[in-house]
Amino acid sequence: MKRFGRIFAKTLLVLLIIVVVAGIWKREEITRLMAVNSLFTEDKIVQNFSNMNQAFLNVPVPKGEAEATLIPTGNTIELSPEVQTWLQDRAVTGLIVLKNGNLRYEDYYLGTSPDDLRISWSVAKSFLSALVGVLIDEGAIASIDDPVVKYAPSLKDSAYENASLKDVLQMSSGVTFDEDYLDKKSDINRMGREIALGGTLDGFATNLSETFVEPGSVMQYVSIDTHVVGMVVRGATGRSIAELLSEKIIRPLGLEKEPYYLTDGEGVAFVLGGLNLTTRDYARFGQMVLQDGLYNGQQIVPKDWIRASTRASANTETGKNGYGYQWWIPIVNPVEGEFFARGIYGQYIYINRDLGVVIAVNSADRGFRGEGVAVNNIAILRAIADQL
Repeated sequence: MKRFGRIFAKTLLVLLIIVVVAGIWKREEITRLMAVNSLFTEDKIVQNFSNMNQAFLNVPVPKGEAEATLIPTGNTIELSPEVQTWLQDRAVTGLIVLKNGNLRYEDYYLGTSPDDLRISWSVAKSFLSALVGVLIDEGAIASIDDPVVKYAPSLKDSAYENASLKDVLQMSSGVTFDEDYLDKKSDINRMGREIALGGTLDGFATNLSETFVEPGSVMQYVSIDTHVVGMVVRGATGRSIAELLSEKIIRPLGLEKEPYYLTDGEGVAFVLGGLNLTTRDYARFGQMVLQDGLYNGQQIVPKDWIRASTRASANTETGKNGYGYQWWIPIVNPVEGEFFARGIYGQYIYINRDLGVVIAVNSADRGFRGEGVAVNNIAILRAIADQL
């Protein structure tokens, strides 16, 4: 009996040593996994969204040495009681309103500040769209009708084998992918856990094998399509997205603070939602887009691409918002020249070209999936624009 006890004790000690060693060896991966699991909890979400680089792998997007161009201030507005209530209900953390390039409103909430680099979530997709437009204009990518495998050959024999660049820009790849953020077993959450543990987004995309329709026939929002756009960009140029975005978009804009991308285990940028900027700098990007790609006297993105990408061209379901090349177009009471970038938990860049209005919103809205919330958000942003 004593001998059995000694054997058991030694075995227990060995197992404990293995656990400790594994914990040290995988400390960073375990820390990131824990961060993923607590990312959206009520007591941490606001702080987390301003400090994503403390928990996840990341890479800077150099803004260059140029000083940021000051945004001229116009007559400030007083928000209506309806908008004030909306700010609280939707846990807004930052709000910037521009009219004809002039700053008309700016404020921060829930303990955040102008210096916070806030997570973009899917607003990042619209930045990548702008980069694609530049690369097509420069000839690095021949055409949006090219098959994605022309630039990303690793996608051969995957669900993306027959998809074109246009298909993935329009979220119309036909690839089977569960985007339910509230289901822990969904593909999007499974992908998040895999990346937290040092996995690769390229590997995740190439391992997808099922489709539900032919590419281009139906628009169904799946964020992994945007990663495939990134694979095309990297394959066409042989350069990283962070480097390209810095050179082609960020440096010419002249931002206030240096952005960063979250990355996977190989340092590949999380282009489908991992960009982090200040709320002011989201507004700067929106102003450039409103001005058809022109900013500070420089044509940063071709006008034709801006117009094409912000036009409803995807085959969306009847009654659903329109979609272009990684931009949304409202369907409820549509207004000419109105479109927006949108990210989960209440991130927006709203643009009304005819009114000359850009509104940038950062939030930590745990109720963003609630019935009618998305439609009401656009109604509120329209109300602010109309007030100007």
